[in-house]
Amino acid sequence: MTPTPEKIDLLIEARWIATVETDDVLHNHAVAVRGGRILAILPAAEARQRYQAAEQHRLEQHILIPGLINLHTHAAMTLLRGIADDKPLMEWLQHHIWPTEGALVSAPFVLDGTRLACAEMLRGGITCFNDMYFFPEAAAQAATEFGMRAALGITTLEFPGNYASDADDYIAKGLAAYEACRDNPLLSFCLAPHAPYTVSDRTFQRIATLAEQLDLPIHCHIHETRQEIADSLQQHGQRPLARLQALAQLGPGFIGVHAVHLDDNEIRLLADAGCSIAHCPTSNLKLASGIARIAEMDAAGINIGLGTDGAASNNRLDMFGEMRLAALLAKGSSGDAAALPAATALRMATLNGAKALGMDAITGSIARGKQADLCAVSLADLECQPCYDPLSHLVNVAGREQVSHVWVAGKCLLEHKTLRVGKEFRLDASTALWQNKAEVCTGKTHAP
Repeated sequence: MTPTPEKIDLLIEARWIATVETDDVLHNHAVAVRGGRILAILPAAEARQRYQAAEQHRLEQHILIPGLINLHTHAAMTLLRGIADDKPLMEWLQHHIWPTEGALVSAPFVLDGTRLACAEMLRGGITCFNDMYFFPEAAAQAATEFGMRAALGITTLEFPGNYASDADDYIAKGLAAYEACRDNPLLSFCLAPHAPYTVSDRTFQRIATLAEQLDLPIHCHIHETRQEIADSLQQHGQRPLARLQALAQLGPGFIGVHAVHLDDNEIRLLADAGCSIAHCPTSNLKLASGIARIAEMDAAGINIGLGTDGAASNNRLDMFGEMRLAALLAKGSSGDAAALPAATALRMATLNGAKALGMDAITGSIARGKQADLCAVSLADLECQPCYDPLSHLVNVAGREQVSHVWVAGKCLLEHKTLRVGKEFRLDASTALWQNKAEVCTGKTHAP
């Protein structure tokens, strides 16, 4: 007798599946999903016999990968995309970004900007983003509307802004957002002190206490520029990482963003402490901050994820671009063509990011019991032919324009390159409105 097929919610068959649990690629396999979780990964022919799926996708020229995890961004800054190009970091921040934010940033700004970011990220295969910005409750609303997973920052600085008056106010408002969102399974939080040069010792000490009490990661910019290090030596008598170590910031829950300028001792310090790095190669190059020593960090065993940074300093939220650039820079800067192979780049963009956020038990790889956060990439285009190695093609050939389908917790959010969510928000109109406001406050006008 033929057994009765088991009913499931979703069955995805793909020519190739990169689980990221290993570097091997499965051929002609399927992923079975029930209740938003991965039930099984098995040969496609066997899956058709075993399961009866309410929704089924046969992706005959695709590679199925875990949803990409953007480990560092300022999502709402999509509304400032390209507003101040070709400037070094501190000039860019102090004379362009901070004044514009002072004129524009509000809960509606963050809501509309994060909606735009969610649409862009989903179309590029990103299912989870780690955000550091103001009004996190507005970012939470946008991520929830689009069905994305998000780790939201309890962003903290010393100086006043439109969101908060001082560091204590930033923390209080961030903690209120954390409490309000605790029941949303797609949302988590990080403590997000902006940077050593904008946060006091007292505030860092409070951050360390909260991180321990709430079991939250710490997400902080570090060693982005040489000037940052020189200023720290002058003001504090030590380099930023040494100061953070003394203030009990470093540990398995610490995510250091950029980490461009590290010496050998600092690489060992981060490795020994079990810290993670959010590597943002495009932003580092665009702001002329430098090239991070990623090959050496990887060899030391540091957990390295990838981030886009904000769209004001990238100017794309494109994790395919970050994977390829990270791999190329690691090879070119180390002189080792074997540095950061495609499988490692994909792991950085998925499982390593999940590990940094403490989410690797639920996402970041394709494994039984994990949430079905998945991305399908078509390798059928002429530009992707011939294909000898699908993992190499994923990193070195394909781009976000090849992303065809995206699922978060088993729910299809992008199908055949068309978003199934967010159409009601009229993103073109809201973006144009904010552009007009930005042009008024900066004195810039766009070409007709």
